[in-house]
Amino acid sequence: MKIHEYQAKALMKQRGIPVPEGELATTVDEAVGAVRHLSDSMGNPVVVVKSQIHAGGRGKGRFKEHPELGGVTVVLEGVDGGIEAAEAKVRELAAQMLGSTLVTIQTGDEGKTVNRIYIEQGIDIATELYLSVLLDRSTSRNIVMASTEGGTEIEVVAEETPEKIIREEIDPAFGLTDFQAKRIAYGLGLEGDALGSGVRFLKAITAFAVDMDTDLVEINPLVVTTDGRVMALDGKMSFEANALYRHPEVLELRDVSEEDPSELRAKERELSFISLDGSIGCMVNGAGLAMATMDIIKTVGGEPANFLDVGGGADKDQIVAAFKIITDDPNVKGIFINIFGGIMRCDIIANGVVAAVEEVGLEVPLVVRLEGTNVELGKQIIDDSDLNVVSATDMKDGAIKIVELTK
Repeated sequence: MKIHEYQAKALMKQRGIPVPEGELATTVDEAVGAVRHLSDSMGNPVVVVKSQIHAGGRGKGRFKEHPELGGVTVVLEGVDGGIEAAEAKVRELAAQMLGSTLVTIQTGDEGKTVNRIYIEQGIDIATELYLSVLLDRSTSRNIVMASTEGGTEIEVVAEETPEKIIREEIDPAFGLTDFQAKRIAYGLGLEGDALGSGVRFLKAITAFAVDMDTDLVEINPLVVTTDGRVMALDGKMSFEANALYRHPEVLELRDVSEEDPSELRAKERELSFISLDGSIGCMVNGAGLAMATMDIIKTVGGEPANFLDVGGGADKDQIVAAFKIITDDPNVKGIFINIFGGIMRCDIIANGVVAAVEEVGLEVPLVVRLEGTNVELGKQIIDDSDLNVVSATDMKDGAIKIVELTK
């Protein structure tokens, strides 16, 4: 589960992890009011207006309605014109940002609607760095990744200058040791007051990641101020969904408006669903079989449009719901249903498919492969329905047929 930057910073602040002061705004008046609050408390009329969406690259992103405007804008008018000038500029920016569509490298061309903005205290920055703590599932350990290339996507750094990435694996029995924290800090070029501040920051953020069951904590940029403080100028977090029962306070931060509507519908019907970028919709029972189905589709030249596991105990209504979720995706050019009946009986799947097609129609090719419990009955149900369905003898045969039909 992902959260917004302002929420991530609130969580960090609760743990004593340094972040700039800021206020959330959902209206223009709230945004303008935040300027004076921050200026009065910090004596600094410079503020930053930040769009809040679940996507990176906001600073380099552009609004569809205002292509000249980025998702993160520094307001400098207050330096010469005072707080009133800063308020006027924030009013203008907030009116343009709120309700508009921000397109970034991570949103795709469709972009995301900005419903929240964060007004943040301006910071005197000496250096920008990169820092993340991510879970490596292959080792079941957290890894610290850091780089002197702050403000740049880590994927670009890894491709162009991989030698600039510092990596430390954390032993869960000991956490990030002082030696590791100092090695990272030295690698980032920290010295003097910034060295001690950086070590404390590293220890605190890695402990936070463990305590809060995060999949990812990314701070880009992590900054060193001109007076030697290390603080998080940005904050991106995602949490392990299966551990959220331990963190009800995090679950309350969930913003469903930022989530894929199809994935939300799937969760309501207790279906495991993830949207992908391909054109072949998949309905499978069992996570392992679903992964294998996606792999074989790619092997024979296709691209899966989704991961959809209906599970071993799905009923007819769930099958209908799953079928609707797949067909609602405009990118789907064909559907491959691949079922191995163990606990899940093939006749239940067949009845669900027939009911779904009768209810929502079938405008794209459909290939069905059934095997296992009541397979003959399942095939008979589909044959008797007179649906325009192509049968497959095995998984590879089904993948080849659906790829050919979608071409």
